[in-house]
This record gives sequence, structure tokens and C-alpha cells, in this order.
Amino acid sequence: MVSYTPAAMKAELHERGWRMTPQREIILNTFQNIEKGQHLSAEELCELLKEEGEPISLSTIYRNLKLMSRMGILRELELAEGQKRYEINQPSPHHHHHLICVRCNKTIEFKNDSVLKAGAKMADKSGYHLLDCQLLIHAVCPSCQRSIMPV
Repeated sequence: MVSYTPAAMKAELHERGWRMTPQREIILNTFQNIEKGQHLSAEELCELLKEEGEPISLSTIYRNLKLMSRMGILRELELAEGQKRYEINQPSPHHHHHLICVRCNKTIEFKNDSVLKAGAKMADKSGYHLLDCQLLIHAVCPSCQRSIMPV
């Protein structure tokens, strides 16, 4: 996995016959500069960009999020049922996984290098080029457990 700069993204887009648009660069920069552990939906990204004076249409955001996910630049996460969120896809040693409460959607990020190593080994063995390897664990957090089953 590569750490993406605007220049690296531009080169990869050019290689695929696409171009680096101002909107793509703004989206990349936004994800690189948001708070660690923050996962944005397309709607939240749209609102954030409007607040920053960068009005990009929601349809343009959806198209670019999908493209950047397929390229391996962003990670598409389904942290809550039916709700897609995105984050920058960070290379090792910053690669992480998610533990999600299915009741309150509280999400904890954690590292586990063996998951990434297993994914990389399988991809390599099969001749694939690894873009991302993620583990999503759905569980019930202690707080929600207490509310379900009082002591």
C-alpha cells in the first residue's frame, strides 16, 4: 500500500487515462487533514467542504469516493448497517482495523499486523496486488451490554 500525495494520485490517474481534478485534490487533502480516527460519510464530507468554502456537489463526491476507494487511496467502511464511511487508507505501520458496537455505533480502531500479513501473503500467493486489508468486528460494547442486561 502506498501513502498517497497529490502527485502520486495524479500519476496513477494519468496512467489509467483519467485526470487529477481540483475536486479530487480537495477530497484527498481533506481526508489527509481530518482528525485521526474520524470516518466521514459522503454527506458529512459535502457539508464539511461547504463550510470550508469548497462547494462540491454530492454526486461528484460520491463518484470520487468510489473511484478513490477502488484505487486503494480511501477505505470504504460499513461501520453501521447501510452507512458507508470513508477514511484515508494508511500504509503499514499505521494500518488498523475496527471494532464496532452494533447498538450505539461506537468504533474503536486497533492494530493487528498478523491480519495484514495474512492478507498480503494470500494476495501475493494468488498473484493479486493488495490495495487494502481490513477486519471489521461487530460486537456490543460494555455500556450497551449493561443497558440490555441489567445486573
